[in-house]
Amino acid sequence: MSIIVTFGEIMARISTEGYYTLRQSLPGSVTLCFAGAEANVAASVALLGGKARYVTVLPGNDITDACMGNLRNLGIDTSYILTKDSGRLGIYFVQAGADQRPGKVIYDRDGSAFSQTGGEEYDWDSIFSGASMLHVSGITPAVSRKAAEAQLFCMRKAKEHGMTVSFDCNFRSKLWNWEPGTPKEVLAGRVIREMMQYVDILFAARIDAETLLDVNVGCPESYSRIDEQPYIAEAISRKYPSVTMLATTMRQSISATYNKWGAALYDVSNGLQYVSPCIDGKYVPYDITAIVDRIGAGDSFAAGILYALQDEKLGSDLQTVVDFATASSCLSHSIMQDINYVTREDVISLMRTGGHSTVSR
Repeated sequence: MSIIVTFGEIMARISTEGYYTLRQSLPGSVTLCFAGAEANVAASVALLGGKARYVTVLPGNDITDACMGNLRNLGIDTSYILTKDSGRLGIYFVQAGADQRPGKVIYDRDGSAFSQTGGEEYDWDSIFSGASMLHVSGITPAVSRKAAEAQLFCMRKAKEHGMTVSFDCNFRSKLWNWEPGTPKEVLAGRVIREMMQYVDILFAARIDAETLLDVNVGCPESYSRIDEQPYIAEAISRKYPSVTMLATTMRQSISATYNKWGAALYDVSNGLQYVSPCIDGKYVPYDITAIVDRIGAGDSFAAGILYALQDEKLGSDLQTVVDFATASSCLSHSIMQDINYVTREDVISLMRTGGHSTVSR
């Protein structure tokens, strides 16, 4: 199994305890961990048993030492993480939702070391040595103009090295503030469309295709998310011919703590769609009735796809690939914080049994 490289910003995540609001909790006790979309993917890949290399920039201080130690303990290659004397560690605050009250995220990322670093400052030739895949997202270019330019540089270099590039649209409406006067969706669309020429595996939904990628899907409005995915994939591949696979998670939010969860994978090369989970050929989403933490679920799905594609036993069948990724991301809803602390065996067990509440003794 070759190395999967991820590139993006890692932050300090500060969370309230239980279901307390931020106003209830501060001043007072909160929980701090380290997280970020691309770091989450690297962590999941490593925990599943794959090889992950994470690239970012951090300020040179004791907090960075703790962060690096945490990443290494997860099995991630941190050899190419840069440290700088200038800039800071980005932060985001999380307030968990419950029932009809949604969760809330507050970003504090301006002036981070990552946001101030250009693409030419990384040693991409060494970074991509022994690697076959790069995973990036639409969050990184939302942080700053320099971060957007760095990601484009990174993607271009990856293609020069013959790598498969995976991209998760991940539009964040609270970011994309670096070009005052330009609507966020307009700025995001302009930047992401330039990156699409390098993308092989795309994680996106219909709203991303129409809003960010300027793709006219053209399927009947009455179609379900499963029915419309082939239309979306074919429309995207016509405009962006490098895209060979489209992966989409399908979340139905009943409340903040009760969701139905499934996913679909479309292979452009053979025109086939693979939906998960299925029982007797019928789509039956996972019933997640007691969500512990839903942040990072999409990252665990992306990691599951990338890991499974490289796994000798899983990767030969795309239905198994999407089943594995969907089960992995289902389990992530039961894990506190962003990183999906589950193993390959945990995921295989859910795929086989559909889940149970007994204790493994």
